[in-house]
Amino acid sequence: MYRYGHYGAGLLVYAPLAFVVTGLGFRQLALGGALVVVALAMLPDQDQRVPLVPHRGPTHTVWFALLVGGACGYLGLLAGQRTGIDLGVGQSFGAGVGLGVFGFLLGTLTIGSHIAADALTPMGVRPFSPLVSKKYSYNLTRASNPISNYLLFLMGVFGLTVALFGTQNVLHWIR
Repeated sequence: MYRYGHYGAGLLVYAPLAFVVTGLGFRQLALGGALVVVALAMLPDQDQRVPLVPHRGPTHTVWFALLVGGACGYLGLLAGQRTGIDLGVGQSFGAGVGLGVFGFLLGTLTIGSHIAADALTPMGVRPFSPLVSKKYSYNLTRASNPISNYLLFLMGVFGLTVALFGTQNVLHWIR
């Protein structure tokens, strides 16, 4: 997929987490998470700029997703402890843990969405390499297909919009 397709895939996969975070009363955090998703969405494709690293190689694996998730989680932990944000679970340590978990999920889901979007193409991905060399491809669309990319983008924007602004309506309906 291309840039807008990856943005959309990231936002679509992030939408359920944004829904939960917004439902807990942290809409600004959820919106900030969406910005992080957009910032990280193309990270795996930076492999094209690194000599001797094959495209859709190590940066398109679950191991890379976990690595990025770990880095984001660590940054979230530090941010929560340093700013003293209280997420309703106690002192800044509780906030650090909460933001750490949020950061881990954010980073892992974003890279995972990139891998999943690339699996829609004929080229596919090998997400468990080097342990498992099986290629996964749904062969639904070419990466360069503008309709597929913009449709995925629109789906992601719609999902995020529902998560950010439809939460109160859903929670009211459940009660």
